Amino acid sequence: MKLPRWIAPVLLVAVLGAGAGLAYQSLTRRDVAPQVDYVLLDGSTKNSSAAWPGKVMLVNFWATSCTTCVHEMPQVIATHQKYKDKGFDTLAVAMSYDPPAYVANFAESRQLPFGVAIDNTGEIAQRFGKVQLTPTTFLINKRGEIVKRFVGAPDFAALHQTIEKLLAES
Repeated sequence: MKLPRWIAPVLLVAVLGAGAGLAYQSLTRRDVAPQVDYVLLDGSTKNSSAAWPGKVMLVNFWATSCTTCVHEMPQVIATHQKYKDKGFDTLAVAMSYDPPAYVANFAESRQLPFGVAIDNTGEIAQRFGKVQLTPTTFLINKRGEIVKRFVGAPDFAALHQTIEKLLAES
């Protein structure tokens, strides 16, 4: 039996349409931030699933030995100060290889105004996709979805625009 000539173009359009739909879904779907437990320098224990919902979060993986991290920290502080009263928070996660005394000294001498956790076991970095390079920063929306991942120092002007958009979302 011979198929009508119009079948091939119709099937091609159907296959292309399905592929485009799947591609669009993958572009609009965001990864959910992992649930992590962490201990802050003050000794308090936190859980991301309890502390982060409803907030726009900046999670910054850094090290005291990382010159880019040290250089960007004043901008991370300024970003935190600018948006902290609007539903924004920051967590600085020191890498497992960073000596805790160095981290504590850095946080105290720079008067870091946000939570600082030491990832002693590397589990937090592992859960965030095997973070190895510093700085690596994640921007997380109020629904707990990772909106942006920066490896290296972010463009802070663009970051601020994105934060403002995320804060405006309900």
